[in-house]
Amino acid sequence: MSPPDLVIRGGIVVLPTGQRPVDIAVTNGVISAIGSEVRDEGESIDATGLVVLPGVVDAHVHFNEPGRANWEGWEAGTRGAAAGGVTTVLEMPLNAHPPTTTPAAFDEKVAVASQKAFVDFGLWGGLVPENLGDLEALHHRGVVGFKAFMSDSGIDDFHRVSDGVLAIGLKTAARLNAIVGVHAESQELLAPHGAPNPLAWCRARPAAAEVAAIRRLLVCMRGAGKSVRAHVVHVSCVEGLAEVNEARRKGVAITAETCPHYLAFTEEDFERIGPPLKCAPPIRDAATREALWDEVLAGRVDLIASDHSPCPAADKHKGEHDIWQAWGGVAGIQATLPVLLTDGFHDRGLSFERIAHMTATAPAQLFGFSPRKGAIAVGADADFALVDPGQRWTFAPEQLQTRSGVSAYLGRAFTGRVVRTIVRGKTVFGDGQVIGRPGGGQFVRPPGARPH
Repeated sequence: MSPPDLVIRGGIVVLPTGQRPVDIAVTNGVISAIGSEVRDEGESIDATGLVVLPGVVDAHVHFNEPGRANWEGWEAGTRGAAAGGVTTVLEMPLNAHPPTTTPAAFDEKVAVASQKAFVDFGLWGGLVPENLGDLEALHHRGVVGFKAFMSDSGIDDFHRVSDGVLAIGLKTAARLNAIVGVHAESQELLAPHGAPNPLAWCRARPAAAEVAAIRRLLVCMRGAGKSVRAHVVHVSCVEGLAEVNEARRKGVAITAETCPHYLAFTEEDFERIGPPLKCAPPIRDAATREALWDEVLAGRVDLIASDHSPCPAADKHKGEHDIWQAWGGVAGIQATLPVLLTDGFHDRGLSFERIAHMTATAPAQLFGFSPRKGAIAVGADADFALVDPGQRWTFAPEQLQTRSGVSAYLGRAFTGRVVRTIVRGKTVFGDGQVIGRPGGGQFVRPPGARPH
């Protein structure tokens, strides 16, 4: 066996079997040994006092490039990923121009991302009324799944699907053994423009709209075949989770994610912070936040993803006096682990094992990257987030990597911090700085993809 290039010593390592004080050897970007007698060769990292987590697989990010790089772009977005302990991102198909709804658009995005990404990446394809004939080609190119909106997306070139189109898309995906990700809000239950304050935005997009959309999704799944799979993105309410979990108990292959902003903030915070916290579905009340935490602690949330969706600062500032004018989306790729460490581990007793499962193992398994990604195990990519669970810090503007400089998390106090991020054995973030290189990230395809 070749000698290791890297050894991580002295940390508490979160393994699939639990947390243990073991050392990790890395050879050629892959974990080659785990134990107490790892050969001491190559670079050595002292992880004493740190917890070594599998690198986050963030299943829901928007980097908006090509076409809208001034909104974020792959370089800024993956710098934020590196700073947040995220080693693989799965990027959404809308907001880029063109959206990732055709093979040509997919190829264009892969080319751009390959030159700029600091971390590994996969791509969602879109499911829109106009591209049903392109789904199979996108699947073979290597998309992780197909994203559909049941409400207006806010982007002119990414249209919402009718139930009929969704049903056809689900049936096609089932034939391909692919998954469909769904933004589940029923457009018919969303109120038109109301009062200019944040609470009006919340009231206009009630939990009932999520529940109704999930129920419609389940109806559409019934006729799509036994292998149909769906994933509900950014669930903001326990009523929506209840629909998903009840369906799963009946044998339906459906999963759900929630996001750190739904676990960190309440409507009162939205009133105080304003446009940086505008998103859809909206931030809910304090009781809903606590109920979401109960679901997380009980293991009834499949995964947690950032839904990182920044925009130019001017598009947020438009909503300072009328919230309806602001772009909806939270810049949060750096906040997933800090929120789970602070509000989860310290405040509510969430275990490191559950954090690792929801942020790394579960998404890697769901989207076909396991065993290569998502767990600290011999033979897996050497992707790690080293965290200091006791470090107290406040998120300052100079630490924010997003292009716009706007985030609802600025000024928030945390206990627990990412101190080093490693992608395939190479440190991309350490000592408070992104130290990787653009283009160092690799495109990862699910099994069965046939590169063009």
